[in-house]
Amino acid sequence: MAVRLSKILLVAAIALWLALAAFGNLTDYGSNWPFVRHVLAMDTIFPDAGIRYRAIHSPLLQRAAYALIVAAETLAAALCALGAWRLWRARRLPAAAFHRAKGLAVLGLTTGVLLWLGGFMAIGGEWFGMWMSTPWNGLESASRFVVVLLAALLYLGQREEDAEP
Repeated sequence: MAVRLSKILLVAAIALWLALAAFGNLTDYGSNWPFVRHVLAMDTIFPDAGIRYRAIHSPLLQRAAYALIVAAETLAAALCALGAWRLWRARRLPAAAFHRAKGLAVLGLTTGVLLWLGGFMAIGGEWFGMWMSTPWNGLESASRFVVVLLAALLYLGQREEDAEP
């Protein structure tokens, strides 16, 4: 039972973390909005970078990208929260049933990985050259999210025995 409770609490804590990230972006829009705007505008990357043609200068498209980020954070948080609830309800069920209850949590964690690995590291970091920007480089933060989410996915994915020690 201790391993199951550990997994439930881990998923719940990640749901809280992701919810706070989304909440912060909604209630303090101006704190991260410049980050998204500058990364997409590519106005702080190396001056002679040959990838500047990829820049997005349209405020409408920049705001749409920010809204998509917040929506993905919210979705990941909601899926993890619902996943934690399903796991809690299945905590005393046989191992196979508990394993089946992991679905929403897995989807939530995967959504987070896709956002921070696919969105921030691949698209922001490589396509928009965020790695070239000193003031607007979020790769370290994105890496932290990815590592935690992937570790949680690996841990959650391990099967439990019916009779845990």
